[in-house]
Amino acid sequence: IKTSICRPAAAAAFSIVPKSLTHLVPGKYETLTMSSSSATDNNVPSRKDLIRKLLKGIETGDPDSAAVVNEAKYIQHNPQTKEGGEGLAALFARISKSNPHVNVVRAFEDGDFVFGHTEYDFATRRIGFEIFRFEGNQAVEHWDNIQPRMGPNESGHSMVDGPIESSDLELTETNRALVKDFIDQVYLQRKVETLDQYVAADDFINHSPSVEDGIEALRKYLGGSIEYKTNHRVLAEGNFALTVNEGYRDGVHTSFFDMFRVAGGKIVEHWDTVEAVPLKSEWKNQNGKFSNL
Repeated sequence: IKTSICRPAAAAAFSIVPKSLTHLVPGKYETLTMSSSSATDNNVPSRKDLIRKLLKGIETGDPDSAAVVNEAKYIQHNPQTKEGGEGLAALFARISKSNPHVNVVRAFEDGDFVFGHTEYDFATRRIGFEIFRFEGNQAVEHWDNIQPRMGPNESGHSMVDGPIESSDLELTETNRALVKDFIDQVYLQRKVETLDQYVAADDFINHSPSVEDGIEALRKYLGGSIEYKTNHRVLAEGNFALTVNEGYRDGVHTSFFDMFRVAGGKIVEHWDTVEAVPLKSEWKNQNGKFSNL
């Protein structure tokens, strides 16, 4: 996001390209069965399909992949990325010559928002959550949270494995409310004693690289050096919900993106990315990492 090669790329007001584009190394990804799309009956690509194509355009260099972005209105919330400058089509064509690898593991839609869970392999391997806001059929705003790939954790889980398709669409709002209340009560108010009300005690799967499965491991983690201060948004589709949170880890201003899967009225699975927020004096734009969420 902030190498000498990536800065000109970032001038296109698009920050999904991870740090350091020099000496790219091919990656090995999880073996996943991807659904083709959720296109409408008249074969018009869904917003999720368009974002999958957009992100994959970093790898393929396909100029059509960038058409989903309204570059004239696009608001970038990655603080390490400048706005304006090189167009996305030209950017993708240039970057693709370095053989990057991009895998969209999951993609979900919530109203005007699409949120995705992604793997990147450039000079280093990274995992990210990407959020796009749409107006009509074009993306006009973007947030992300990207960290180095770590793990597997002590339970043998990677940062991206597990179910990839949403279900229980009729329970979207119920599950959103459950996860929002969970973040408020347990993470913000630190009422760790209420964990059993929200989390499946015997079946909780954790993909955090430093936390193993089970409610007791989560309880121990929450009693450590992390401090959640604000929940900015809960996005949801069916049994999946992504929360955007701000706080501190080891005293460092930090962004926590946590995604949960719900089953039977309890949280049963968790994925996350954790990224330090740059000092404001280092921001390349003034849009704010969490603004407008």
